[in-house]
Amino acid sequence: MIKRQIPNLITLGNLLCGVLATAFAVTGEVGVAALFICGGIFLDFFDGLAARLLGVASSLGKELDSLADVVTSGVAPGFIVFHLLDAHNGYMKDPVMDILAFSAFLIPLFAAYRLAKFNIDTRQSHSFLGLPVPANALIWAGLALYACPLGTCCFLEWNGPFDNTPFLIALVIISLTTNILMVSEMPMFSLKINFKELGWKTNAVQYIFLIGCAVIIAASRQWYAISLIILWYIILSAITQKKHAE
Repeated sequence: MIKRQIPNLITLGNLLCGVLATAFAVTGEVGVAALFICGGIFLDFFDGLAARLLGVASSLGKELDSLADVVTSGVAPGFIVFHLLDAHNGYMKDPVMDILAFSAFLIPLFAAYRLAKFNIDTRQSHSFLGLPVPANALIWAGLALYACPLGTCCFLEWNGPFDNTPFLIALVIISLTTNILMVSEMPMFSLKINFKELGWKTNAVQYIFLIGCAVIIAASRQWYAISLIILWYIILSAITQKKHAE
């Protein structure tokens, strides 16, 4: 009985991280909120692994996992993006941004739809279509950690180009684009390397992705490298993946 609940407890830890991330985002500490999102995504990886290793995978765990992801990778990033767009606009006084800031709350809506679709789509049992919800959340977590380093509050101080209205509008466009990608039919390549055959031919896309990640990290050396890596993943998937076989 205890063994059966271990994966569920890990999933509830993911949910708790999402709740805390949302709370910190509301108070302006979006850097801390981003860390809790990353922590929740980390736990999200291990709950399914634990269920398989313990042989206790269940429908309950699957549904609980989706509910936790809606909060951690949907609601919390939505509040982060809203804060990045709206709090700074409080002293920019741009009426356009007053309206556009609310587009951030489309993130949890698309995330919820994506997760429900994923649960009933049998084509995604071994691979997946569209941008995963945690990957989308990491885009905003990386930007939040860059915009508001730990120990600062976005109500008081900012980092980078966040005082630029065109930049904030670009964030809105990126947000709307990644929302659509979450529910799209775009095939995304697997990050898993075939360790039985490590040759370039078998793992070319994965190796190219890792090389690109190394370049991004070395060139930026900033938290927003997390966001750029996810965008690089999207671009490389669009270039390399053929139409997903039905």
